[in-house]
Amino acid sequence: MTMKPGTIFDAIGGIEPIERIIDGLYKRIGKNPDLLEIFPEDLEESARKQRLFFIQFFGGPALYSEERGHPMLRRRHMEFEITPKRKEAWLSCLHGALEEAEIAEPYKTAIFERLTMVGQHMVNTEEQ
Repeated sequence: MTMKPGTIFDAIGGIEPIERIIDGLYKRIGKNPDLLEIFPEDLEESARKQRLFFIQFFGGPALYSEERGHPMLRRRHMEFEITPKRKEAWLSCLHGALEEAEIAEPYKTAIFERLTMVGQHMVNTEEQ
């Protein structure tokens, strides 16, 4: 497994902290009524794909691209109604997961800020 030096992935300790983040994130998603409407009942596969994406997005091995090709996140999520309210719900779940995973600063803030930008990009409809 090759890693790029100086990445968030390296700085937080690699795959194991990503696992903790994903576990906490999906535990929260599974309890969030705003998000359950757009996630499958079984969250296992979604969590697996998210794990691959986070590993790659934060500078680890390109596991997501190797398996699924270019992320094309907005296009892959267009079939789901992603409102500003759902974006905020997802970010709230992420924030709790980062806290629970005990990700150190400044990395916790850097991760949250980068994913906040991604979340904003994913919004594809206004609240109804």
